[in-house]
Amino acid sequence: MPRIGRIRLVALRAPSPHPVATAFGAMDDRPGLWVEIEDTEGARGLGEIWCNFPRHGLENRFHLAADHLAPRYLGEEVGDPPALARAAAAAVRRLAIQSGEQGAFANVIAGFDCALWDLLARREGMPLARLLGGEARPLPAYGSGINPGDPMAEIAAARARGFRIFKLKLGFPEDERNLRTVSAGLREGELLLADANQAWEVEEARARLERLAEFPLGWIEEPVPADLPPSVFTELAARSPVPLAGGENLASLEAFEAMIAARGLAVVQPDVAKWGGISFCRQVARRAMAAGLRYCPHSLGGGIALLHSAHLLAAVGGDGWLEVDVNPNPLREALVPFTGCDEDGRIPLPARPGIGIEPDPALVSALRVMETEIA
Repeated sequence: MPRIGRIRLVALRAPSPHPVATAFGAMDDRPGLWVEIEDTEGARGLGEIWCNFPRHGLENRFHLAADHLAPRYLGEEVGDPPALARAAAAAVRRLAIQSGEQGAFANVIAGFDCALWDLLARREGMPLARLLGGEARPLPAYGSGINPGDPMAEIAAARARGFRIFKLKLGFPEDERNLRTVSAGLREGELLLADANQAWEVEEARARLERLAEFPLGWIEEPVPADLPPSVFTELAARSPVPLAGGENLASLEAFEAMIAARGLAVVQPDVAKWGGISFCRQVARRAMAAGLRYCPHSLGGGIALLHSAHLLAAVGGDGWLEVDVNPNPLREALVPFTGCDEDGRIPLPARPGIGIEPDPALVSALRVMETEIA
């Protein structure tokens, strides 16, 4: 089995015409941290390391990856990504604790894991979804990131691109007004989801969830902080007229297993670029579906992470939807081979080897802020 011979890290930052609003802050531009792993026989794979927020998370993760993790991967055999991820996590465990950077290290390991899976699929000459046991196929998708300022305008733009399901950001003073306006503006066959981004404490969440009964919501995502005990989600789910979703901020297999067992979430949403990569998000997806829950991968980064999420969803099956951010992002738009949904509300998935894309060198040159190579 060939070994890892070269690791390239590229940090990019794309301007955004308007901030992406969330309950925890606004993203004023769109960062991206890409990793390219090449083996000793010349096969390459791409991954994306989560770095959305705060703004300098990009630079932070770049240096953690370059200084502490890439050297540990170099020279290792490429054939067992889960084993490499476990070994990397064990190697930096004490450093992560000492620095308080457990999440950032997990982000980097997740991106490296995705790159290795892409590499393995390209070596086999098949789409990643097939390597994972499925097939590249059109996927039902929803448009996320609908901002609170003018949600109807953003929904109209997403609708024009074929989306039929929309996810509105909550956690703002105008929440109920927006929910009322958007609900009234939905057309036949359309569905509204909502995402609170951990905005509420438990008592406030109890009150707000009760008031959601008047709105036709498919789910409410992250109503409370993700680090609360699973029993809190179980209690809220029993009270809520709307199914609960979450998982993007859980950061261990044990945390997902406990949440699945507690049955507080109807929809489980790990993010392959944030924790677990393909290796462990696949396990989460299978366990969630075996428990009768819906797996819908979270993704709000660039095109590389989106396509890894899409191939994993295609591989594991189920009735989940692919999350597609509808906000402008050159790091997504220049990479993915689609701009919207087909007439059935589905996203086409590339059938080329791996995740099916190659970054545009001109884009990289224009938006690159840092780059390094470890060999």
